[in-house]
Amino acid sequence: MAHTESAKKNYRKMLKRRARNVAASSRFKSDMKRVLAAVAEKDVAKAQKLLAEAMKSIDKAAKTGVIHKNTASNKKSRLQRSINRLQPKPA
Repeated sequence: MAHTESAKKNYRKMLKRRARNVAASSRFKSDMKRVLAAVAEKDVAKAQKLLAEAMKSIDKAAKTGVIHKNTASNKKSRLQRSINRLQPKPA
């Protein structure tokens, strides 16, 4: 356990930050799972609607440093590709 006042304060700050990071991480993971579930059901309209929410939560997580910006870009790209695979190709 921390002994100095500054160490105690840093510990309190760490707990608050961790709670915020866990919440943000959980939020974007849940949003991603909802999109992938809609893709599994082959419901393109629902997946597109959920994709917007997922991208927003992924961007927020990247902006606050929960995940790296390249990781966020990678996740958004994979979600978009999974939806694009459902749509018929133009002939």
